[in-house]
Amino acid sequence: MLKIKTLVFNPFDENTYLVWDTDTREAMVIDPGMYNAAERQRFDDFIRENGLTLTHMVNTHLHLDHTWGNDHVADTYGLKTEANSSDSMLGARRREQAQMFGMNPDALRPLDVEIDLRQGDIITVGKLKFEVLQVPGHSPGGIALYCREAGVVFSGDSLFERSIGRTDLPGGNHLQLINAVTDQLLSLPGQTVVYPGHGRPTTIAAETIGNPYL
Repeated sequence: MLKIKTLVFNPFDENTYLVWDTDTREAMVIDPGMYNAAERQRFDDFIRENGLTLTHMVNTHLHLDHTWGNDHVADTYGLKTEANSSDSMLGARRREQAQMFGMNPDALRPLDVEIDLRQGDIITVGKLKFEVLQVPGHSPGGIALYCREAGVVFSGDSLFERSIGRTDLPGGNHLQLINAVTDQLLSLPGQTVVYPGHGRPTTIAAETIGNPYL
């Protein structure tokens, strides 16, 4: 069975998700956003206290707020960055992203996509399977992760409750995002629960009916 823990990190109130198989205790972190020592400790404490074994680190995209914790996860748990390689230029420019928002870039390393995730790829966590859906537009390499058996999708910054991702950052494309969200996400069953990169969960049905941007 799938369990989900939402940890809200960094000044952007980014949702870092820990998802795991309750039988095997194998876990995946989606968009590690830990910004400081206290947040890194809270992340590590949760993993230890719940007896989890991290097996995957996946980024829905490589904007700074979703990758602050990648270095910590790589160094502490020995995991590689799994993302879509179309966002490689964002990973290489994390220091510039920090400077753009007036934040200290000194602790950041350039981030490489070590495992390239593409449409239809399957990530296995214990007995759970997550399908990669490519949803570009907020960033060139935006992806979502769909667990059909649990009826959930992790949408990154592509789809929010009654909103969509901004497209005014480097590599953004508004029409591309609208088309990708419509084709890849709104086509999922209506009862699918959407876990976004910021804010509260919603459902595909709720966004199909009530999202003013779609």
